[in-house]
Amino acid sequence: MKKLFKLQWLFVLMLALVLVGCGTKEDTNKDTVSKEDQQVEKTSYKVKDDRGVEVEFAAVPKTVVSLQPSNTEILYALGVGDKIVGATEYDTYPEEAQKIERVSDSVTFNSERILALKPDIVIAYTTGNDETLNALKGLEDAGIKVFAIQSAKSFDDVYGDIQQIATVMGIEDKGEKLNEDIKAKIAEVQAKVKEVKEPKNIFLEISPKPQIFTAASGTFQQEILNAANVNNVFAELKGWKEISEEDVIAKNPEVILTTVNYVDNPAAEILSRDGWNSIAAIQNKAIYYIDTDISNRPGPRIGEAVELIAKAVYPELFK
Repeated sequence: MKKLFKLQWLFVLMLALVLVGCGTKEDTNKDTVSKEDQQVEKTSYKVKDDRGVEVEFAAVPKTVVSLQPSNTEILYALGVGDKIVGATEYDTYPEEAQKIERVSDSVTFNSERILALKPDIVIAYTTGNDETLNALKGLEDAGIKVFAIQSAKSFDDVYGDIQQIATVMGIEDKGEKLNEDIKAKIAEVQAKVKEVKEPKNIFLEISPKPQIFTAASGTFQQEILNAANVNNVFAELKGWKEISEEDVIAKNPEVILTTVNYVDNPAAEILSRDGWNSIAAIQNKAIYYIDTDISNRPGPRIGEAVELIAKAVYPELFK
């Protein structure tokens, strides 16, 4: 139980940092290097990050520290994962990422380790946490380049993050291709689920009892649900919200999806909850685990997340 509370505390803290740091992202094509300029000057360029800071590069970075698992996945999807020399404790995908030196827990990071690695660029995240912002400034004061990206709240934000990172790494064309592939994957799933005339009502649980959290409007998870053609029973809420058991019971979802991976058999745990017997999803045992890394990371696997949810809710469409 102590382990559960610790993991929930970390989860809630990470959500808080995301919520504080998340505003509406500006145009994702902002201040990138034009193709014409690249042809004139290939070895010197500037890219503006989500803090509004123009980061100047004398050459394409050869070594990178990534402080968010989603950005690590983006780097690998772009074909430059071999340049990552430092990552977080939660970098589990792809498998090669597990071998990278750990410098962060995704909330805080070890400045001394990063300085010792001497990376050409640190791809970080924007946040309202003063300690983290000061630590990033400390890296910059020590001569380390920092490129900060705001946590994505929509598919467009994810596409923008991919293009920003591709621009930083000097491979804009690969960023464009990756985004095209993701959009094609989503379109493929949507072509199947559009046949559903009465979308099912679902509840998405991203943190269990005693602090139950769900994702609602204004999150990339809501866009995943929309793309899978399901109705989020808490769509009227905004952001990542804590809700009560009574709230879920009153909504009576037809399907319950859980992304919780730090309790034994999360679907069985939900099925055994006292007082939930009146819920349709409980009565029909329509409770499904959705891979947390795929569904909770705003990265290149959002198309896979759409497919996972669509297959769980509408399995008959994928036979």
